Order: sequence, then structure tokens, then C-alpha cells
Amino acid sequence: MGIRASSTVIETVTSDLAKALAFYRTLGLDIPEGADGEPHVEVPLPGGGKLAFDTEATLRSFMPDWTPPTGSGRLALAFGFDSPAEVDAAYSAIVGAGHRSELKPFDTPWGQRYATVLDPDGNGVDLFAPLA
Repeated sequence: MGIRASSTVIETVTSDLAKALAFYRTLGLDIPEGADGEPHVEVPLPGGGKLAFDTEATLRSFMPDWTPPTGSGRLALAFGFDSPAEVDAAYSAIVGAGHRSELKPFDTPWGQRYATVLDPDGNGVDLFAPLA
């Protein structure tokens, strides 16, 4: 059956680690306050796996010619909640903290409360929950 990975890490590269970590703390990720000055941070995700953050300087330390991509990001993350009210509360907290909205909360035809916000680097972060 081939080689099978033993763990999952989703990694994002950020131009401002402190802002990125503050954004993801708003979503409830357990990120230690002292992590803001580190070159690489990994945090557990609900349900398993990890989300990792690297600064642009960290990437350049082993890929000197690396440049950040331009245009919209190609990575989207999705965070599930237990109720539509929690989606609305998370959306309000994130936008209230000064982060950008891409899609205000709405009820989808496929049975979810759904919204999209953008992290400080422009990555789409979907918020969803099943409708009652």
C-alpha cells in the first residue's frame, strides 16, 4: 500500500508572526504567549494534527532566494464549531479584532452556517457549523 505518514502538519509562512498567532488565538488555538518571537511555532489542532507557522526569515535561512507569493493564497483552513451561534461569535471576535472578512456568516444550502475571514497573510479561514 505504500508509505503512510504518521502525523499531519499544515504549515503557513507569515510576514508577521505575532499578528498571525493573535489571529489564531482568537479561534481558540492554544498558542503560548512566548511563541510570538520564535522563528517556528507548532500548535495542536482540534481533532488531531498540527498547525505550524514559519516566518519569512526562517524560510530564507535555508532557501536564500525564496520570495513570498503574490496574489491570493492557495491555502484555506477550515475550523468547525458545534453551533451556528459559535460561528457568528467567532466571526464577530475576529472581525472585531480588526481582521478582514471575506464572507459574512450565512446559512448554506448544504446545511451549514458558514463564514470566511482572512488571516493577516491573506489566507482564507472558513468557519462552519451544522445548522440545527
